[in-house]
Amino acid sequence: MKYYSTKDKACARAFSLREAVQAGLAPDGGLFVPERIPQADMAVAERLAGESYAALAGYLAELFFGDDINPGLLRREMEQIYDFPLPLRRVGSRYTLELFHGPTFAFKDYGAGFMGRMIGLMGGAGEKLVILTATSGDTGSAVAHGFYGVPGVEVVLLYPEGKISRLQECQMTTLGGNIHPLRVAGTFDDCQRLVKELFADAKFRAGHRVSSANSINLLRWIPQAFYYFYGYCLWRQQTDGGRPVVVVPSGNYGNLSAGMLARRMGLPLGGFVAASNSNDVVPEFLRSGEYRPRPSVRTLANAMDVGAPSNFERMLWLCGGEPDALRNELEGFRCDDAMIRRTIDGLHRNYGYLSDPHSAIGYAASVACGKPGFYLSTAHPAKFGEVIFPVTGAAVPLPPRLARLSSLPAAPACPGFRSRWRPTWGHSSNSWPGYKPAVGPWRCCPGGVRLVACTEKGVATFAVATPFLRIGAPGAGRA
Repeated sequence: MKYYSTKDKACARAFSLREAVQAGLAPDGGLFVPERIPQADMAVAERLAGESYAALAGYLAELFFGDDINPGLLRREMEQIYDFPLPLRRVGSRYTLELFHGPTFAFKDYGAGFMGRMIGLMGGAGEKLVILTATSGDTGSAVAHGFYGVPGVEVVLLYPEGKISRLQECQMTTLGGNIHPLRVAGTFDDCQRLVKELFADAKFRAGHRVSSANSINLLRWIPQAFYYFYGYCLWRQQTDGGRPVVVVPSGNYGNLSAGMLARRMGLPLGGFVAASNSNDVVPEFLRSGEYRPRPSVRTLANAMDVGAPSNFERMLWLCGGEPDALRNELEGFRCDDAMIRRTIDGLHRNYGYLSDPHSAIGYAASVACGKPGFYLSTAHPAKFGEVIFPVTGAAVPLPPRLARLSSLPAAPACPGFRSRWRPTWGHSSNSWPGYKPAVGPWRCCPGGVRLVACTEKGVATFAVATPFLRIGAPGAGRA
């Protein structure tokens, strides 16, 4: 299987799986997509789903990656990655596929865990590789867990300061080792822009082996299609229904575009609802036909606080580049914070069901849609107790793993910068005007791999061979 950029309309330049995964973003700034979409045998898929999710995932992964990775190894790795339950539960009159029973209690475990293992199987772990990832919450913890301890791989996580939950932050900052959390004084869009601009810098990329584990990376994106098959099979078993409509709480739209990919692999779905918070760029496009990315606003559903979703480009590609075709395939739904609170309260009061803010948006959209199907629950409610308790008065029990985590002292993440600062070239942080040494016992080692990204809006230095990172900018007054 070869891979092409979404911007390469003529399919003039093909990439191998290894090249596409290690690049993360295509050289022309597009997102990688497969040269063809393999077709799944639904009879085989339903039989394997009856065995386990891991068995189904192994079959579907082989359709894409069987030429690059030994199929036997693929199947064995699936058994180790996906050793947790994936239930379809009834909540009132609706159904939800609970994707939050993995190691970090979020749906991102399905893609991030897969990617970490596959990097090892492809031999990428034998070479020095830096994984640079922007996160609005759950991606960072899932990537940290998926890559923790992988030899030859250093992981740098950029997350917006003060805009993720305490448990989300703890999941990234208590590991150490090859996991380097970095706190940015800005929004998720600022974090994502840094990553994308660095990947678009051809001169920089020529001298550094750096990739991303965001859903822009196809090895993160493709395996998210697999649980749509499993959800469909569970739906058929429990309801004997026809083609379900799947409601997807959406921020960067990797999840929903993966569902669209599954549909093109032959999964008989009835359609999708793009359920957003107040950052409703895609629902607005579905209503008006006008796509207007804009700065994100902070909401209770912080992992969906994305104003310029990267995977919109993949959704268009899946529709042959036709905006009207995309508008015909999706319905949109917008849920503000007031509605999120009402939904969380109603679910607890009426059904005794605790829901995190993102999944609550899915439930609200499912009710508004009214069509047979299910919505995706994307995060465990225990990760958002500070939202749920004031609304319901109910304390959310912590799973043992999260309870242990919350009692650990978090390693301090590196402070960040604001994008209004002017760019300055500099290969040593000591050369920056306004540079100040770190305060406290943590220091930035001058050795190791240093990545310098100089863009129109800021300059960042990543020291990725050290336990703690530093990011700063001219005039920052802190490091």
